[in-house]
Amino acid sequence: MQKPLVAPHGGILVNLMASAERAAELKAASRTWPSWDLTPRQLCDLELLLDGGFSPLRGFLGRADYESVVERMRLADGTIWPIPIVLDVPEDLASKLKRGDALALRDAEGVMLAAMHVEETWTPDRGAEAEKVYGTRDPFHPGVRQILEGTNPVYVGGRLEGIQEPAHYDFRQLRRTPAELRRELERLGWRRVVAFQTRNPLHRAHFELTFRAAREAEANLLIHPVVGMTKPGDLDHYTRVRCYEAVLPHYPKDTAMLSLLPLAMRMAGPREAVWHAIVRKNHGCTHFIVGRDHAGPGADRAGKPFYGPYDAQDLLRRHEEELGVRMVPFLSMVYLEDEDRYVPADEVPEGARALDISGTDLRRRLAEGREIPAWFTFSEVAAELQRSHPPRSRSGFTVFFTGLSGSGKSTIANVLLVKFLEAGGRPVTLLDGDIVRKNLSSELGFSKEHRDINIRRIGFVASEITKNGGIAICAPIAPYDETRRQVRAAIESAGGFVLVHVATPIEVCERRDRKGLYAKARAGLIPEFTGVSDPYEAPADAEVVLDTAELSPEEAAEEILLHLKKAGYVGTGGAF
Repeated sequence: MQKPLVAPHGGILVNLMASAERAAELKAASRTWPSWDLTPRQLCDLELLLDGGFSPLRGFLGRADYESVVERMRLADGTIWPIPIVLDVPEDLASKLKRGDALALRDAEGVMLAAMHVEETWTPDRGAEAEKVYGTRDPFHPGVRQILEGTNPVYVGGRLEGIQEPAHYDFRQLRRTPAELRRELERLGWRRVVAFQTRNPLHRAHFELTFRAAREAEANLLIHPVVGMTKPGDLDHYTRVRCYEAVLPHYPKDTAMLSLLPLAMRMAGPREAVWHAIVRKNHGCTHFIVGRDHAGPGADRAGKPFYGPYDAQDLLRRHEEELGVRMVPFLSMVYLEDEDRYVPADEVPEGARALDISGTDLRRRLAEGREIPAWFTFSEVAAELQRSHPPRSRSGFTVFFTGLSGSGKSTIANVLLVKFLEAGGRPVTLLDGDIVRKNLSSELGFSKEHRDINIRRIGFVASEITKNGGIAICAPIAPYDETRRQVRAAIESAGGFVLVHVATPIEVCERRDRKGLYAKARAGLIPEFTGVSDPYEAPADAEVVLDTAELSPEEAAEEILLHLKKAGYVGTGGAF
């Protein structure tokens, strides 16, 4: 008789999908219900709630469970659970909900995915949540920033009934629910399974590590990458999955499997390691690989890591008996050039030449079009990365101007546009402030809210141009630092971003004012005018700073071109 698979967390694999008859009944009733279009993170959470990936949860947490998870990493009944899974909604929607109501949960296209039976609503202390879950309130931490700036103020708790699972059109053969994966493990006779969590491509060091981990645990290997939301700036999951598929044949036959996990990462370090282990247990795994700074966001503004290198390992090790999942430490592997093999970093013989390439160095090699050594990664992976991420000289980028009205942004942007068009080589688009206001944001005013919307629209269009290999030149005022930061993050995920601060003094801008805008603003005829009645937040992160009181438009454009050439975005010859 075969030994059964490891039991799901809580003893039962939850399945919240309603029968066809019940689903039809719920959809008919939902015509009179309020509804909520789920955010990308909420969509990921919903999928794993419905299919049992988050067993034993049966819905978004209520207040008692939420507070218990935040304070002591356990549900109210004592079951270990480290990350709050909550549904955040705006106040206007929450005000319409009371206990016993039903809420239709929909995707971005309005398709109803689930019915939520509301049990309670409350306004949480999100600062305290950040402090407990992430160990900090520093908004430089992406998880903290998401809680403080990216979530709605009211939480809704309640039981779920699934209507249909979120739609995926990519890599369908690799997407397995916990129940589907468990059936496949049973079919193969795999009873000891080591799960490998990853949000990066697999290189030779990862291959050696995972191969060793499976061999030492006398287990099979599940490569289980996250294809939901990961750390901002991470490689897109399409490229990553193609890299995983390329590596899989290098493992001994029938020893390794690839399956995708639609998880929204929190970058919560130690707590997240425990959470990841629980999710893998629900998928049938008995062992889980945890690396240095597992699910960590890196360092703060001062360069200090948010978490110690082994905090995640230590926390999971303390709970592994209770969880029934064994922690396998991720060893840092290095390449011994003289011996042509990988070994753990702490086993390097004295005097041996050990080689490694950091993530930063790899990105630099890709950006510069340099060779990726065969000892570092498989040729198939190198080819995929080079195909998906061409060097800067062939990639799209955005030049984003910011500065006061009259500082010279538009004039310099037009000079730069002509320079690019003259050289040729890549499509160029100018998104000047007045052009955008007329064609993209004509309905917007000049309140802070509307200015932010306008800048985010510019950022979205620029990111699409950049992603598709073009050059976007953006010349709005863009007075607010946080909005510029959001735009930078969005565009840098697609290609290059260069912030140009036209730091011309306001006295000079005012003297140049052909439209008389400053005079009207000082007379109180134009409210919320940047530099007069509304603040301008000068950037501290600009790659290029210009003062057009000292430079002509053509000289200023040449300063920008020099930076672009130095950074590798444009060539030193005639063509760009």
